[in-house]
Amino acid sequence: MTIDELANLIKSRRSIRSWQDKPVPVDLLSQAVEIATYAPNGGNQQNWYFYIITRKDVITAIADAVQESANYFAGLPEAKEMGDNLTRMLQRASFFRSAPAAIAVACSRYQSPMDKILEIREEIDPRIKQMRDWRNIADTRIQSVSAAIAYLLLVLHAMGLGAVWMTGPMQAKGEIEKILKIQPGMDLVAFIPVGYPAENPPLRERKPVTEICQIIS
Repeated sequence: MTIDELANLIKSRRSIRSWQDKPVPVDLLSQAVEIATYAPNGGNQQNWYFYIITRKDVITAIADAVQESANYFAGLPEAKEMGDNLTRMLQRASFFRSAPAAIAVACSRYQSPMDKILEIREEIDPRIKQMRDWRNIADTRIQSVSAAIAYLLLVLHAMGLGAVWMTGPMQAKGEIEKILKIQPGMDLVAFIPVGYPAENPPLRERKPVTEICQIIS
């Protein structure tokens, strides 16, 4: 693959929220996950776990849980004060119920030796507490699983599939973990509806590199 081919793959990927009524082969999704596991990860922990879902009743149950939590939030007086845009967004929080497949992503809880020392010392050493706060901004396990998700989205796109990386369902984390019977010691971190695209969203312009990059030489 040339750099131009890679650039085209990356730049042509879109977040897809509408899918054809067409099943997605489980083997294809399994292959995508397998490739995604070659993403870089902290300490080679490979701390991710993927739930490939093609059962409509399971996707529906997850969508119901997400919508219920969105409805509860929409009823808050503070939410109503935010206006119609937020209301409309909350009303369609479960749009993914029409997806023919989904991949839920979880990751294990992990503490490096340094993190364990920081946790012990933070209460008695202000500098250590500051160090731990800084490290928690870029949590190792979330960085690792995010890299795998980014790879996964590109692989799915290369396969002709459309997906969207959702963190909104985290508002129903407990309910979804029960539905999927997520293992103890694991946390749901993302939900990715998948299918053959029924839309082709336009490219959203990116900020110029000169605006988001500084060269220090």
